[in-house]
Amino acid sequence: MSVNWTNSRAKRLSALPPYVFARLDELKALARKEGLDLIDLGMGNPDGPAPRPVIEAAIQAFETPQFHGYPPFEGTASFREAIAKWYDRSYGVELNPDNEALPLLGSKEGLSHLALAYVNPGDVVLVPSPAYPAHFRGPLIAGATLYPIILKAEQDWLIDIDSIPEDVAKQAKILYFNYPSNPTAAVAPLEFFEKIVAWAQHYEIMLVHDLCYAELSFDGYQPTSLLEIPGAKEISVEFHTLSKTYNMAGWRVGFVVGNSDIIQGLRTLKTNLDYGIFSVIQKAAETALQLPDEYVKQVQERYRQRRDFLIKGLGQLGWDIPPSKATMYLWVPCSVGMTSTDFALSVLQKTGVVVTPGNAFGEGGEGYVRVSLIADIPRLGEALQRLEDAGIRYQ
Repeated sequence: MSVNWTNSRAKRLSALPPYVFARLDELKALARKEGLDLIDLGMGNPDGPAPRPVIEAAIQAFETPQFHGYPPFEGTASFREAIAKWYDRSYGVELNPDNEALPLLGSKEGLSHLALAYVNPGDVVLVPSPAYPAHFRGPLIAGATLYPIILKAEQDWLIDIDSIPEDVAKQAKILYFNYPSNPTAAVAPLEFFEKIVAWAQHYEIMLVHDLCYAELSFDGYQPTSLLEIPGAKEISVEFHTLSKTYNMAGWRVGFVVGNSDIIQGLRTLKTNLDYGIFSVIQKAAETALQLPDEYVKQVQERYRQRRDFLIKGLGQLGWDIPPSKATMYLWVPCSVGMTSTDFALSVLQKTGVVVTPGNAFGEGGEGYVRVSLIADIPRLGEALQRLEDAGIRYQ
């Protein structure tokens, strides 16, 4: 007997739009079968290994028997202490490592599980559009009613909280947001954070800020931690990952910091879903957070050079892209008259260059593609040459 289990899936899955990165993987596999040499600038998947001290710390921990048992649910004390010291050193934010820092299996896991911990079916959750998919997919899985805040280029891709109707604000439970932004690479001034904290305090809305790209900043720009704002810790948590800065995407390690009550709710959920991060990985992550500033400066310079090279090359093909102040992305408008999906597929089929259609990040991303700076300059040069040879220009 053959059973069609597709019809038996939970209704929550039907609320999810197709995951574009999974679809891209299918298209990339097909292109490779056809013999295309792909230059993959789609996912934010850093090239190269983790720093050598991080790898050595992991090897040493692997050889230590005590690290092979179940880790503490709340993470190892030494990793939580390293997180607190890193925040104090980076932002002047004091954290209690015992209850204001929680290690995660990557920030994507934590962002989604936070929604399961706090969202009841029908609760209103505010999410910018475009946004990192976990910001809206987690709440959708939890049964939220999403209110998309459409971001606009003429407003520098910043959330306009004044555009949110008061009746919506009164109903809203959580606002997810992200500066420096994935996918737009937008950054927000200190005044923006001050205003959004005061607004959220007024309406008693939980703020969930994703600070995953804070270290990937350029030209002297220093991103703001939401927790720097007085009173923010009363209503906020902030997520971080070691995936980008430390080339640890596959290691699956991140953390959340901020309000201890909010974090305790997430911890309670996680104790029922997982056993935490392998202690070996936590020891490696602890080492990463203790690396000297010179390492981060080298990473910043690498991405800055790639940013400048690609912006110049795209400029010769008709694009006028302002230099991003942070992140590992460029937010590139599609040729006039093309949807983001059509443009991304055309580029893939004609050149073997993979970019991510903007609608993967919500309706507000239509008309753009995200280009990841995850290849070295010679490879980026080849990508530009392929675009030119295929006659792909901005027009």
